[in-house]
Amino acid sequence: MRVLSLIQQADAPTGTFADVVRDRGDDLLEWIASNGPPPEDPDAFDAALVFGGAMHVDQDEEHPWLREEAALLKHLLAAEVPTFGVCLGGQLLAKAAGASVGPAPEEEIGWHEVELTSEARGDPIFGELPERFRALQWHSYAFELPPGAVALANSAVCLQGYRLGERAWGVQFHPEVDIPILESWLRHPEARGRSFDLEPMESWNRLGRGLAGRFLALAAQLPRRSRRAATRAS
Repeated sequence: MRVLSLIQQADAPTGTFADVVRDRGDDLLEWIASNGPPPEDPDAFDAALVFGGAMHVDQDEEHPWLREEAALLKHLLAAEVPTFGVCLGGQLLAKAAGASVGPAPEEEIGWHEVELTSEARGDPIFGELPERFRALQWHSYAFELPPGAVALANSAVCLQGYRLGERAWGVQFHPEVDIPILESWLRHPEARGRSFDLEPMESWNRLGRGLAGRFLALAAQLPRRSRRAATRAS
């Protein structure tokens, strides 16, 4: 299976999700979205991952490539390519599907409790998560629920996860982040004075790999031909 990973900046890569892609024997292309459209047709991929960054969804004047990425995500949704968005990636995916995205009531940076909704129990990606868990967060914006989507998780501050149709998921927390990624973020000037408890990272990375594994396993079950037919019909 071929997997496209759209990353917004070099120090916010595919992380633990890349470990799972490689363990499965799948092919991974990491592409920094600000470099322009991916070098290959997005229809050539069997699944897409979209990750976070320091920019916001409403900063397309400062980051005009966000408009191109929005168009790409709309195409992926129309083509029913299985897609998983994380933090900014989840916000961009929600916006592409018609949801409002903007400043959260308060920022969440650190470990914050997330609780699953009742609908999450039957979800193929979220269904094996604990009913409540502490999630690694780093965001000041949040998404609302896209039209027709199903809410899967919440924190005290905002919606934390949704499923859009049967092929797309978005989360606000960071299941892909491992210790090297987190340590690189903490070296940013704007992170001065912040610290994270690293003790939960081992169990957190297990949770992230589980999410990635279930998503990729589901993506692999979708016949390639049916997705191409959906693309032509759109």
